Amino acid sequence: MNYLAHLYLADDRPLSLIGNLMGDFHKGAVDANLPEDIRLGILRHRRIDSFTDSHTLFKRSRGRLSGPHRRYAGILIDMFYDHFLATHWEVYSDVPLDDFAARVYSIVRQNRSQLPARMQRSMHYLVETDLLRSYRNIDGIDRALKGIATRLTRPSPLGQAITELERNYQFLEADFSEFFPELVRFAATRPETAPDVA
Repeated sequence: MNYLAHLYLADDRPLSLIGNLMGDFHKGAVDANLPEDIRLGILRHRRIDSFTDSHTLFKRSRGRLSGPHRRYAGILIDMFYDHFLATHWEVYSDVPLDDFAARVYSIVRQNRSQLPARMQRSMHYLVETDLLRSYRNIDGIDRALKGIATRLTRPSPLGQAITELERNYQFLEADFSEFFPELVRFAATRPETAPDVA
C-alpha cells in the first residue's frame, strides 16, 4: 500500500503515523533508539505490505496491467489503490480527507527531526504538493507517478502508466472495494508486538 492507506491504517497517535510513513525508508532491524510508537508503526507498515503483496485480490490487480508496466505493478497498484481510497474516503472514515491530510502534514512538520535523512525530501514533497488530497484525482496520481519516474536511477515507463488506471478503472476499483475491508480487518485484529531491535 502507499502513503494514504498506511496512514489510514496507522494508530491515531502522531508518532505511529510517522512510523507507518517511515516503513519504506527504514530497512533491516528496527533501531532500539527510536520511540516505541515509531518502532511499532514501522512493524505495522511491514505487516500490511506483507499481507497485501501476498493477497489474491492484489495479485489479480497486478495481473491486469500490461506490457512494460507489469515490472512496476506493485508500485502502480499501491498508487491506484490510494486513489480509490481517496475517492471513497467517506466510506471508511468519519473524518473528512481534507482534515485528515491537514493533520498528517502538521504532524510531519512537527516531527521532521525524527525522519531519516533519505525520507526528508519525500516528506517535504508530500506536504508541499498536498499529495494526499491530490490522490482523489487521476491527474494527481499521474503527477505522482511522473515524480517517482524522475527519482529512479533507470528510465522507466511509470511516467506514462496512468493509462493503466484509465484502461482498467472499473476492474481495479472493484478489486480495491473487495480487498480493502479485508485489509482493515487484518490491521485491526493483529496488533504489533515489541519489535526486534538493533
